[in-house]
Amino acid sequence: MAIAIRLADYLIEQGVDYDVISHPHSSTSLETAQLAHVPGDLLAKSVVLEDDRGYVLAVLPASCRVDLGELHRLTNRNLGLATEYELGALFEDCEPGAVPPFGTVYEVDTIVDDSLAEAPDIYFEAGDHEQLIHVSGEAFEALMGEAQHSEFGRHL
Repeated sequence: MAIAIRLADYLIEQGVDYDVISHPHSSTSLETAQLAHVPGDLLAKSVVLEDDRGYVLAVLPASCRVDLGELHRLTNRNLGLATEYELGALFEDCEPGAVPPFGTVYEVDTIVDDSLAEAPDIYFEAGDHEQLIHVSGEAFEALMGEAQHSEFGRHL
């Protein structure tokens, strides 16, 4: 599978310089980081959450887990993990579990962990389990647009 079509269009539309990094097929974000020889703190993983008000894309380093209690406090929402079926419907041009971090592309509210804000480089899923996109930290912040920023990730 190539880069997700909606992601590729967004990167072109925004005029962002990026590199594509291929790696062996992986199943988890930490495995992806290891196989791609990328620090887990610089790999932005996307966790899709939902409640009765809709979906939220939580973006944080692969080396962290989502603190759902903190997200509940921050958003005043009782969020839980979305199902694979829901992921397939929302991110139809992506393989399950390989969701890019830009919710605006998929009309999903996004919240980004503060720890990604200072990173010089960011890597993220291209829509499959064999490619990452690499951008500068500055470009990543620009691509995140109006996404909410907060601290909700906890190191594994």
